[in-house]
Amino acid sequence: MRRRLLIQVMAIAALPLFAAPAFTAGEGGGGGGDTPKCKKGEVWDKKLKKCVTPKYGMLDDDNIYEAGHDLAMAGRYDEAIAVLSLAANKQDPRILNYLGYSHRHSGRITVGLGYYEEALRINPDYTLVREYLGEAHLQMGDLAGAREQLSEIEKRTGKGSREYGMLAQQIDHFMRS
Repeated sequence: MRRRLLIQVMAIAALPLFAAPAFTAGEGGGGGGDTPKCKKGEVWDKKLKKCVTPKYGMLDDDNIYEAGHDLAMAGRYDEAIAVLSLAANKQDPRILNYLGYSHRHSGRITVGLGYYEEALRINPDYTLVREYLGEAHLQMGDLAGAREQLSEIEKRTGKGSREYGMLAQQIDHFMRS
């Protein structure tokens, strides 16, 4: 408990160094939206409809998720991790998913796998996690693991889903290279 509190305090103290603009993007999407950019050290608070300096407990988990997601999609993985780590609900599959995504893209694939597995333990039908988990398997050269996730996505959403299409495309690219 003491260690977690220390980590949270350190994350809060460092957050102005890491916080970044928030952009609206749909689940798993990389596109922008109509949320204004915030200056460095601030995040968008959708309830207040303005940029704010984040403090522990100030933003709800939805705001934390959105800011963390946007940072991850912008390639600012360590910043995303710092923000997502402030979430009160450490078992939110969305938070776990983007912690996994950010760690994986920072080169810590096995750490990312742990977050993905935890998210799927909580919600086995979360197909975006399965897409990202399949991509992680490809990064490790595990084609069978990626295909297993593709099959799981197909069972849940069919071949027409965005997640199925994205992972199928990644598998195809992997096989060609």
